[in-house]
Amino acid sequence: MQRTIHLLRVQDNQLVEGSLTELTPKHLKDFETHWKPRLQQSTQADRFWDWELKNRVYLSETIYEGYALECEDMTQGLMLLATGGHRSRIDPSRKIVYVQSLSTAPWNRPSLQIPVSYRLVGSVLLQFARYRSEELSYGGIVGLHALPGVEAFYQRLNMMDCGADEEKENLTYFEWYQRRKSALEELDL
Repeated sequence: MQRTIHLLRVQDNQLVEGSLTELTPKHLKDFETHWKPRLQQSTQADRFWDWELKNRVYLSETIYEGYALECEDMTQGLMLLATGGHRSRIDPSRKIVYVQSLSTAPWNRPSLQIPVSYRLVGSVLLQFARYRSEELSYGGIVGLHALPGVEAFYQRLNMMDCGADEEKENLTYFEWYQRRKSALEELDL
C-alpha cells in the first residue's frame, strides 16, 4: 500500500509530494538514527517511545497496522492503529479505529524547532486513520488519547474532547464522531 500525500515545506511555503506507506525497516532505521537522538534530549512526552519494540509487539497481532509518512526520502511521521477491539465513547455500540501511537519527526514540531521543516504531518496521518475507519465501515470514527501538551492540536482538528481518562494515566481522550444518518436522511427527504 502506498498513497501519494502532500505536505507543506515551510522553507519555501510549497506543497511537496510524499507518500503514506506501511511501516518498513527503513522507517524504523530513520527513527533510530535521526529522530531518537533529538527526542531523547528533549522533554517531549514520547521521548522514550521505542518504535522498533512497538513494531514487534503490536504488529504481530492482526488488529494493528503501522504506517509511515515519507517526504524527500526521510520519515516525517509514524502511526500505529488498532482496527479492532475499541468502541466509541459517545456511542459504545459503534466500532472505531483507535490511534495507538502517532509521532512526528522532531524537526516538524514547533516545540523543538522553529521554523519546522514540514507542516500537515499529523493531520495527514489522522485523516488516513479516518479513511481506514470509513473503509472498515466504522463511519469515520477515530479515537485516541492525547499526550500532554498536544491537546490543542486535536481540538483544532475538531475532535471531541471527552475528558481525562483515569484508566489511561489521565490522558485526555479525543474522538472524531459522526452520528449515523436516520433512514429519512439517507433518502434525502
